[in-house]
Amino acid sequence: MPSEVKPPVRARATPSVWALRSNIPAGPARLASVVSLGVLMLAWCAVSYIEVERGGQKVPLVPHFFLPAPDQVIKSLFYLIFEKDLLQAVLVSAIRIAKAFGLSLAVALPLGIAMGSFEIVNRIFDPIIAPMRYLPITAFIPLLILWFGIDEAQKVAFLFLGTVVFLLPAVVDAIRAVPEELIQTAFTLGASKAQVIRTVLIPAALPQIFDGFRVMNAIAWTYIILAEIVNAQSGIGYILQLAGQHNKPEWSFAGILVVGIIGIITDVLIRLVNRLLFPWREADV
Repeated sequence: MPSEVKPPVRARATPSVWALRSNIPAGPARLASVVSLGVLMLAWCAVSYIEVERGGQKVPLVPHFFLPAPDQVIKSLFYLIFEKDLLQAVLVSAIRIAKAFGLSLAVALPLGIAMGSFEIVNRIFDPIIAPMRYLPITAFIPLLILWFGIDEAQKVAFLFLGTVVFLLPAVVDAIRAVPEELIQTAFTLGASKAQVIRTVLIPAALPQIFDGFRVMNAIAWTYIILAEIVNAQSGIGYILQLAGQHNKPEWSFAGILVVGIIGIITDVLIRLVNRLLFPWREADV
């Protein structure tokens, strides 16, 4: 028999950086990130160090009182670290976020699994929880002071309230996103409702739930400043209040920079843990 002629194998085309909803090569991705940060830094340096003549004097293009120069922010960062215990303040804030994180998990995971699994449970709790996502979190500060006082419990309760209302729907959506075929297959094999929830819904939804942790982490570091406004004695919010009291905008920029860096680091750590726990998901992507 004549040998079968195989069609030529075509080389896989390199994805375009402008392809719709498609990943791009690592090189252009890193280059784009570096260029964007570089342009931002150049613009900051330009408006800080380029001087113009106003009223017979040379002054920066943007006054340093409104936008501190990069060197002022760096100097202030070291000053806050060594003179104002900035690292200790960050640790205090991180502990508060960790406590609120634990409380949010304790409430959102079981309740979200129940709401995503049983529509009757969702109908009971969703009318109560859904409106809270649209209320300004600062509106709850007077109530939290009334209920918990002005010490540590009030700050943790504030962070808990600000994060749980976003984590809960993320858990519900993750449970509902599990393909129906998996559920019906489990029932066909004789699994009970409890077994389906334990062995199908929860394992299949965990990767998406873990993505919700990233969102909650970002929200928590955003709200930590508000949480530490009341009776501020420690934490990164206290440092930023000192900046306002002493009219030190460079301190404020240094504190904001620290919060941003910590938020990015914790986000990267969550993503790494996600890859370790769910390697098959990365392979699919």
